[in-house]
Amino acid sequence: MNRLAGESSPYLRQHADNPVDWHPWGEDAFAEARRTSRPVLLSVGYSACHWCHVMAHESFEDPETANLMNRWFVSVKVDREERPDVDAIYMDAVTALAGRGGWPMTVFLDPEGRPFHAGTYWPKQERGGMPSFRQVLTAVHEAWTDRRDDLSEMGSRVLDRMAVHADLEPGEHLPPTGTLEQAVGVLRKQHDPHWGGFGGAPKFPQTMSLEALLRRQVAAPDPSLAGVIGTTLDAMASGGMADQIGGGFARYSVDERWLVPHFEKMLYDNALLARTYLHAWQVLGHDRWLQVAEEAIGYVLRDLRLPGGGFAAAEDADSEGVEGRFYVWSEPQVRTASGPDADEAITWYGVSPEGNFEGSNILHRPVRGDLLRPSGVERARQALFDVRELRVRPGLDDKVLTEWNGLMLATLAEAAAATGREDWLMAAREPPDGRTG
Repeated sequence: MNRLAGESSPYLRQHADNPVDWHPWGEDAFAEARRTSRPVLLSVGYSACHWCHVMAHESFEDPETANLMNRWFVSVKVDREERPDVDAIYMDAVTALAGRGGWPMTVFLDPEGRPFHAGTYWPKQERGGMPSFRQVLTAVHEAWTDRRDDLSEMGSRVLDRMAVHADLEPGEHLPPTGTLEQAVGVLRKQHDPHWGGFGGAPKFPQTMSLEALLRRQVAAPDPSLAGVIGTTLDAMASGGMADQIGGGFARYSVDERWLVPHFEKMLYDNALLARTYLHAWQVLGHDRWLQVAEEAIGYVLRDLRLPGGGFAAAEDADSEGVEGRFYVWSEPQVRTASGPDADEAITWYGVSPEGNFEGSNILHRPVRGDLLRPSGVERARQALFDVRELRVRPGLDDKVLTEWNGLMLATLAEAAAATGREDWLMAAREPPDGRTG
């Protein structure tokens, strides 16, 4: 019996019709595992996660796979945004066992909650050296049947490794003055001087690292450090990870150029990125970065603000079951929507007949950092936005998470103070009943 239909999480409710006998996280699931002497299959994801949807479609909606899960395991579904504590604990186990983490996260536990095997996405069919999910299920079941003591011992060893992080005590003293300099040195070494960012693909917008560099720049202006900051900010804002039509940012880029995003848009990313671009404008003075901040804030206020108050957690990567469909364009679509400004828009956004993503175009700015749109491009952008609004929107995860809302409120307040925008201040002060005060 699937037990997710009455859950408050949109992500859990997405799985309410699966043939898998899902349990929500709780003592009932572990009591069932102890009663039946079965291991727990813990699956952790979130509503806007594309690969979570892929694994759900391939495996959790498949009756044959569900039959194996129901016979051999007690299956538990967790929304990482609803239970970040559970996610954090078992992500440590995944990195200890598999060497890397991510979502969907799949962890096999004994009935006492000790993890003994883990991974992320497993496909329905074996490919690229990766076993199929059914093969994993079969191997874990056979090991549980024939070598249970070995698995329990492994679970104990994993817990010991996880305890190293749990046993860290908070310090009583501020970091020494050299800590920021050491961090700046590390970030300089990690910086991609051509495409910006730190490290290789996939690239995430490391807002905390950029904020550290901005603080160092305020304390001791350095042209080379300003170059590190500017290269990264311009590359992110010019690429497809930035929504060139509606503002705001997708979660990360799958390539080093920031061109192809993982299309889900998260509240916390946009709150943090808007603030980083705001701070960069304040420190280094480039108006294009204020425009980026304004458009990210505009996206949140337009598309994530909820009627009852607060901001929704995220928008999905998929619409109509296809990743990125809401955001991509063919050249004829851009030409038709843009009208007399089509040629200028096609050049500005790097549109081509062959496209740059599965035969379609992710709009981007080929001339990095040239972000202040001329009037013709701005008319085309508004026309493209109006046409896009007629498309089927990605799913909305309408959870109101206190922490993420706090980040956005802080961004609104800072941005209002820095620019004098009264509307942003009023948005930050708006109580749940919709009145301002």
